[in-house]
Amino acid sequence: MQYVTEVLIKKSISEVIEKLDSIDNLKHWQEGLVSTEHISGVPSELGSIMRLRYSFGKRKMEIIETVTKQNFPNEFHASYTTKGMRNIQENYFKSTQENYTKWTSKNEFQPTSFKMSAMLFLMPTAFKKQTETYLNNFKNFVENGISVSTSV
Repeated sequence: MQYVTEVLIKKSISEVIEKLDSIDNLKHWQEGLVSTEHISGVPSELGSIMRLRYSFGKRKMEIIETVTKQNFPNEFHASYTTKGMRNIQENYFKSTQENYTKWTSKNEFQPTSFKMSAMLFLMPTAFKKQTETYLNNFKNFVENGISVSTSV
């Protein structure tokens, strides 16, 4: 399954990338994030690997992020692998005439188990909605300083 999500952030591209390129800021816009663990490479650079742990009520999730391209301030691509699913994400950032930032996120979800294949088939909008939520949480954090973290 593939889809594209976009958000306009009313801040300069330099401000957006500064906030995005900080592991400490992830908790402010990725709801459910419990912890991050650097595994290898230089953080945010090509080939770096990080473990992200999430908790959504009783459901726990561990995701491995591998950076596949980093060309700030224009692009950041990564793959995210968890049990039964792989997400290939390409993120593009463009400055607008108003000195705002347009963030375009291209996502491709590849199920690696029958259970996740069924989930993609039965609930495809849930994946896009989650991406939209994270992008809007990030926009709210950058523009208004509003965090989704309960441990601020």
